[in-house]
Amino acid sequence: MTANFISVFSLGLLVLLASKTTTMSQDDPPARPRIRDLGISPGILPTGKHNAITDVQGVMVGHQSIVKGDDVRTGVTAIIPHSGDVFHEKVPAAVFVGNGFGKAAGFLQVQELGNIETPIVLTNTLSVGRAVEAVVKWTLQQPGMEEVRSVNAIVGETNDGYLNDIQGMHVTTEDVFKAIENAKPGPVEEGCVGAGVGTRCFSWKGGIGTSSRLLPDSLGGYTVGVLVQSNFGGILTIDGHRVGEALGRYSFKNALTQAKHKSNETPGEVSKGETRDLIKDEFTSDDGSIMLVIATDAPVDTRQLERMAKRAVLGLARTGSYMSNGSGDFVIAFSTKNRKPYLPRDPTRHIESVENDFMSPLFLATIEAVEEAVYNSLTKATTTIGRDGHKVEAIDIDTLREILGKN
Repeated sequence: MTANFISVFSLGLLVLLASKTTTMSQDDPPARPRIRDLGISPGILPTGKHNAITDVQGVMVGHQSIVKGDDVRTGVTAIIPHSGDVFHEKVPAAVFVGNGFGKAAGFLQVQELGNIETPIVLTNTLSVGRAVEAVVKWTLQQPGMEEVRSVNAIVGETNDGYLNDIQGMHVTTEDVFKAIENAKPGPVEEGCVGAGVGTRCFSWKGGIGTSSRLLPDSLGGYTVGVLVQSNFGGILTIDGHRVGEALGRYSFKNALTQAKHKSNETPGEVSKGETRDLIKDEFTSDDGSIMLVIATDAPVDTRQLERMAKRAVLGLARTGSYMSNGSGDFVIAFSTKNRKPYLPRDPTRHIESVENDFMSPLFLATIEAVEEAVYNSLTKATTTIGRDGHKVEAIDIDTLREILGKN
């Protein structure tokens, strides 16, 4: 019996050592960096602990990535405003549309009533309907919803159809449920995850990015966090460095290059078809969208949240976006303070609100967090091959270091 025990023990030890050897011999690629890992610290304000939207206490983020075969590259990302019952404790909120080429759902009621009552879900353009249905179904399944007859689901989107079989509508109700159920506080996974699996940004691989800013006590002591789903074009600029131009990828590059070349030759007319082809060049197209979600613990009202949401597009501009014709640029902003009960007991309520004269630090925090969240969505993303063999490269980190002067 002792011999059998030794034999079994020896066999188990050999298997364990073999498994460890296999693990150690794998050529796993090194983790992609965030922008601060490259020595770039956008703005002047400090970040929160995780430099993420979850630095706003109570906010949680969950992802469900959907990668199947050669053609499915999509997913769902859910942002939960607080850890309680969001429907019965609604959060003050506002929305802002920079350019309205998009299919966002639930915005009209937010504009009218000034609050959010469900998780915020991000996905792809043609899956908005399914996501709305899923968020409503999930909400109605929660305790205390037996007599509820109306739910305003908040769903945002970008179009991942270049890498993803978007017409297949592969996002299911279960995928939305899983994204919500996967939501947690703390560090947020970025890059090719959740709703960012199939997105592009500045002609490189985009995805999910996040960042936060912490105001010192002298400026209110509040936290502002941002999460983005980046899928747009422009002329990439990072902390003032003209990266897109240096790497030869920017909007209208071919048209501008041809115009410069023709200026040295005999002038000639360019056909309408040729102009269209130049503008829609595969690597420099300006089409796409971005969803921006802003969270704060500052006691601000709906009107002030809209003011913060408007500033988000300034952060977007810092990165090189100009909100092109084909880009849907949507902002959702909410505060975890001044929650509104589903069934108020009194006809009036009293809330604490930041004075307008003290809003400027929150504006700056929003702009800086948006800028850095976009950068993180780029640097954390990985090269992806999807529908019809389409390939979108991740931005090269070594080259980026050289351009940024951070060798």
